[in-house]
Amino acid sequence: MTRPRNLKAGNPPKAPRAQEPEAPFERERSHEPGPAQPGAIVNGRAAGRMRSGHVWVYASDVESIQLPDPADPPRLLPVADHRGLLLGTALYSPSSQIALRLVSREGIDEAAWLEVLQKRLRAAIQLRRTRLDAQTDSCRLCFSEADELPGLIADKYGELVILQLLVKGLDSPAVRDACVRVLRDELEPAAILERPDPRMRELESLAAPATAALWDRDPASPRTRTQFRLNGLAFHFDADAGQKTGAFLDQADNYAATQKWAHSLGAIGRALDVCCYQGGFALHLARVCSRVTGIDSSHASLEVAERNLDANRAQLGAEVDWVEGDAFEILRDWSAAGEVFDAVVLDPPAFAKTHRAVEGALRGYKELNLRALKMLRPGGLLVTCTCSHHVSWADFEATVASAAADAHRRVRLLARRGAAPDHPVVLNLPETEYLKCLVLKVE
Repeated sequence: MTRPRNLKAGNPPKAPRAQEPEAPFERERSHEPGPAQPGAIVNGRAAGRMRSGHVWVYASDVESIQLPDPADPPRLLPVADHRGLLLGTALYSPSSQIALRLVSREGIDEAAWLEVLQKRLRAAIQLRRTRLDAQTDSCRLCFSEADELPGLIADKYGELVILQLLVKGLDSPAVRDACVRVLRDELEPAAILERPDPRMRELESLAAPATAALWDRDPASPRTRTQFRLNGLAFHFDADAGQKTGAFLDQADNYAATQKWAHSLGAIGRALDVCCYQGGFALHLARVCSRVTGIDSSHASLEVAERNLDANRAQLGAEVDWVEGDAFEILRDWSAAGEVFDAVVLDPPAFAKTHRAVEGALRGYKELNLRALKMLRPGGLLVTCTCSHHVSWADFEATVASAAADAHRRVRLLARRGAAPDHPVVLNLPETEYLKCLVLKVE
């Protein structure tokens, strides 16, 4: 028998001592048991997802949680698998379906987390600087998990910065102070305001934030309104109104692309912007089309759209009008009446906010696309969008293809587009890819 290399005859190798798995939530073994340390133990499914790069742990995947004071839960918790192997440190949300959001692959305390937060927020802002110029002075500065800051959203609208803290673990004066410090240093805004998301506030059991600005250059004359610019067009902004943080910055590049495609296809006659909100697509199309109509169910949104139209009339050659009403009913009536358009944009709200809602959402998308296809002239442009993460590219494209078959139209795919680069997609985090946009030539 061949002996193992580097071993002397007559001295068999000693068996290696078994290594105990690291158990961060238990005291080192001793003769006397000690109390468990605070932390969360997750099941194998959650541990596998975290090791593959995901950062969410659902409440149903948490096997146990040890809290120092259940009446006053900590904002940060160490997380381990069932063997006690440390997976990292997470923001803790006691009442949310997403109980844990990983912020570090190591064990860190709150002081270290605040340092990490500031470093990552600065890095996120630096990545967006190339988007800001004389034509566009607004963008998303931080996109939550995509920038390794779960639950933190920051948007720049001209001179104002809007901050959203969407999870329980971020709801602290220390986090707000850290964010304000970085935003002031990097951007020198006129004001920094916090705006809650009502739905997330309910899911996370968050208290309403203070109505006063987090910081204002001139506290005697607080700023909540301004004008901002996208692609050379001016838009009004009011921090106390509108959806999300006030406007839809994720469509900024799609606005410009739609304008270019309409021009290159010669689809420059009559254009329709369905679910137009405050006129983003409509005003970009008004640069190249002769007549543009925007439809939305929100009277307040259309009032802002009219103000945006007034702010840009000098560079728009189109006749623009707004129609308030239900998009489904209006498109059904107009398609039945034989209305014809050169370009149609469909940008509805998220129809599927849960996986269970996908089937109904696809029926809604098909109906809108069917009506639009029936109204488009041959050679016309259809730009159709979904902002539902739960609706996959395959399902969305199949739905539009089915609508085209029912409308007896042939559609040529010109481009697949997503959110602007300031809303980055991380492949390990499929939830970051939510906006899907198809640019189609209708034949």
